[in-house]
Formats: sequence, C-alpha cells, structure tokens
Amino acid sequence: MAIKRKKVRGFKANQKTIARRQGISKKRASSILAAGARKVGAAAKRKNPRLMKVSGVKKVRLKKR
Repeated sequence: MAIKRKKVRGFKANQKTIARRQGISKKRASSILAAGARKVGAAAKRKNPRLMKVSGVKKVRLKKR
C-alpha cells in the first residue's frame, strides 16, 4: 500500500500568511515567497512540482511512476 503524501499549501495561501505575520503588503510577501522558491532544493521540487511555475526556478527532472 502506498503512503499518502501530505498536500502542500498554495502560493496565494502562503503569501497571505507571510503578509499577515510580518505586517507587510501581499506584493512584498509574494516577492519573499518567490525568492524562497528559487532557493529550494531538488527534492522539494519533486515533492511540489508547482514550484517550477515561479519564474527563475531551475527545472528538475521528475521521476516517472
């Protein structure tokens, strides 16, 4: 039996959380979030391929199942 993976939160939801916690605009929060997405490792990109939609994120080969 395969292990069910936990879903990751979306970009907009994370953007909203960052803006609320730091008391900054959503535009600035999206910049912070995008910068973090660009620094993410290959394993994280495999877990959440939607990160590659952020401009500047280098593509990684995904394993075929």
